[in-house]
Amino acid sequence: MDEEMMQREVEAMSINRLNELGNRAIQAGLIARHGYYQGQYELLHQGNSVLLSPEEAENYLENLLHKAA
Repeated sequence: MDEEMMQREVEAMSINRLNELGNRAIQAGLIARHGYYQGQYELLHQGNSVLLSPEEAENYLENLLHKAA
């Protein structure tokens, strides 16, 4: 497997993880929506739109879900 293909695979896993975390946060009532917007990841949380890098969004969602548990 070449390096470019591996990079795409890693990105796909990251996107899937972010989508899973976002969906869990919606089901828990912690956010209203989530998704990519203009190259960043947007979270609608407590009536506010939060734009983060995908890495920051993953950390944010993990912390949000952990605090709610």
